[in-house]
Amino acid sequence: MAQTILVIDDEAKLRELLRSYLQNEGFNVFEAKNGREGLYVAREVKPDLILLDIMMPELGGLDFMRAWYKEAETPIILLTAKIEDHDKIIGLELGADDYITKPFNAREVMARVRAVLRRSYKAPTQADMLRIGEIVLERSACTLLVGEQIIDLTPSEFEILATLMAAPGHVFSRLDLLDRTSGQAYEGYERTIDVHIRNLRSKIEPDPKNPRYIETVYGVGYRFARAKRPE
Repeated sequence: MAQTILVIDDEAKLRELLRSYLQNEGFNVFEAKNGREGLYVAREVKPDLILLDIMMPELGGLDFMRAWYKEAETPIILLTAKIEDHDKIIGLELGADDYITKPFNAREVMARVRAVLRRSYKAPTQADMLRIGEIVLERSACTLLVGEQIIDLTPSEFEILATLMAAPGHVFSRLDLLDRTSGQAYEGYERTIDVHIRNLRSKIEPDPKNPRYIETVYGVGYRFARAKRPE
């Protein structure tokens, strides 16, 4: 069955362009011209992924995310202009899985759409349980336990954590993690990983400012600690 993508952007020509890209790849595509209309359409069609502009009239992208994430955990890719770095970071902190900087090309859009959808829908044959200390990650159920508490992660956060936990002690560069989570490494998007790591630490670390599990290897990247360090 074809997957459904909702495009929310106030530029009609851009929506038309994205619709053409996506329909040519076999996706069902719905559109909305602002966040308020996007909420209505999303509730009706229950999309598998949302392409979301940040700057829109009536209800902007960030406010849309705050409202929609109270109802569902649909993967979101932000559509941003180069000058919107601050809003871009806020969007990632709110839970967006990725972003695409305008202007963009069809190949990049499709690579990122497929990568996010791939992370969101794991095949049963990929199921695996990873356990380190009090952290238990189960791919088959897409669940994470820290002690007895269930922790909600975005698809990107889940894949990054699974990558790190699968090889404790191994150092992954930011481009390594981008390559594993996005399908292709785009050097201009390296700091996306920093935001996801910060979000992960806030969710799994007893003290995010002094991480016990996800370690920074300065000048290189990140690794998951081999064993729980004493407090």
